Amino acid sequence: METALGDGDWLAAAARLADRGRPASAPNPAVGCIIVQQGVVVGRGWTQHGGRPHAEAVALDQAGANARGADVYVTLEPCAHASERGTACTDLLVEARPARVIIAETDPDPRTNGAGIQRLRAAGITVEQLVCDQARSSFAGFLTRTRRGRPHVTLKLAMSLDGRIALADGTSKWITGEEARAHVHLRRAKSDAILVGGGTWRRDRPQLDVRLKGLEACSPERVVLTRGVPIDGARIINRPDQIAELANTQYLYVEGGAQVAASFLAGDLVDRLDIYRAPIVIGSGLPAFGDIGLTELPTAHGRWTLVERRQLGSDCYEAYERLRHEGA
Repeated sequence: METALGDGDWLAAAARLADRGRPASAPNPAVGCIIVQQGVVVGRGWTQHGGRPHAEAVALDQAGANARGADVYVTLEPCAHASERGTACTDLLVEARPARVIIAETDPDPRTNGAGIQRLRAAGITVEQLVCDQARSSFAGFLTRTRRGRPHVTLKLAMSLDGRIALADGTSKWITGEEARAHVHLRRAKSDAILVGGGTWRRDRPQLDVRLKGLEACSPERVVLTRGVPIDGARIINRPDQIAELANTQYLYVEGGAQVAASFLAGDLVDRLDIYRAPIVIGSGLPAFGDIGLTELPTAHGRWTLVERRQLGSDCYEAYERLRHEGA
């Protein structure tokens, strides 16, 4: 016997739609929207390339007259400001007359930031807000850029069981297998920019592109952390905190060596750890991390939480997200 989906299920489904817009929706957040009329989906959408049209506009266009009296599930508060690129989503919803709008997060953009909710309620539309971790994760880059003034940073490391990223002579091809490497390319495709250290760039000359069929055009901007001379085909920054200067970059994927990884961790600039662990033991190779300035072991606890684990061939993929106080 089938069980009817609840509001949380529909919001999570909208979050999965939102992920389709990442990172092409930049500089706008990737938002997902589902319109449900008596248990049946009548419209769905996600933020399109370049940020327009918005998810709500796409879903409402699909739903047409069926949006009247329906439930609208949207991962972020509908925008309340019109622009030359389109009508405010709040106004579109008021015109469509749904019964309820269920959102997962208030839009921190000062042009909206609660104004969308107020306008909908003033029009007699019920607005409810539900906590949805999947929704927040789907536009983590937008929230990090808005609240912390920098892109959301994922630090990726491929290592052995004993935490080594290369042999003592620096050889690292290949620690992980083909399935894990393909997954890395998928993660690259979800990023606006990819960063490596100058040493890695000079030693390996990595392509830093996406080599998955059909996703080649999703290769991110290349950034190199170095104090050296300019590099053709890549943007240069001299310090980790300069990532704040990467305009319109919501998601930064860091494929660091030990020192790059340590510098980002020491600067409290990492929001997510992507760890690919191969079932091998290297011994006296290069460690995954350099010194991050930790002096007291208790302060290392309570910083990270496991959000995903899967087997990729013989390798294990684990993702950890940084625990922060609300609004931090």
